[in-house]
Amino acid sequence: MSARGLFISVEGIDGSGKSTQARLLSEALRGAGYDVVATREPGGAPGAEAIRRLLVEGDPARWSPETEILLFNAARRDHLERTIQPALDRGAVVVSDRFADSTRVYQGVARASLRPLVDRLHDLVIGLEPDLTFVIDMDARAALSRGLARQSGEDRFEELGLGFQEALRAGFLALAQEYPDRVQIIDGARPPDAIAQDVATRVAARLP
Repeated sequence: MSARGLFISVEGIDGSGKSTQARLLSEALRGAGYDVVATREPGGAPGAEAIRRLLVEGDPARWSPETEILLFNAARRDHLERTIQPALDRGAVVVSDRFADSTRVYQGVARASLRPLVDRLHDLVIGLEPDLTFVIDMDARAALSRGLARQSGEDRFEELGLGFQEALRAGFLALAQEYPDRVQIIDGARPPDAIAQDVATRVAARLP
């Protein structure tokens, strides 16, 4: 953990349980006395939350992959300026439910082969990576069933179907090979408490 704080992201396909794990990790760290900022993407700041509604609601064909990349980066820049960077600067632990890896996988691999564009825009307007990323991995069919059952109204990507979710899973697993020092795969086919303990143990090794 550096003087600027610690930035942790939690990733995974829709319905994998990543939001639950991000929440449980934040609660555990607060209970241990750390200054924690729990946030999410798209969103995490007022402007970014407004853009979130454009991205996660409506018809699956509402935006092209290229437009999605631009919208996600606009939301992420607002999130970075208003929430993430100020928290890191004061030495807090930031736990984000998704960050740039989601754009790398969703728009860079699964929706279209646009990874070079994703990476170039990230370098130009974001320029920050988490210190540690957990990918909650589970069977795509089971995760999709769980995600659709929530009926949250934010199911635009779930409606792209099983093939899309399988491509997402493969994309997230590939990230662990691409960034082995940062990305860790967590078995999501276990009870939430067991997953949370696994995550907490790994985070503890990075905290003072």
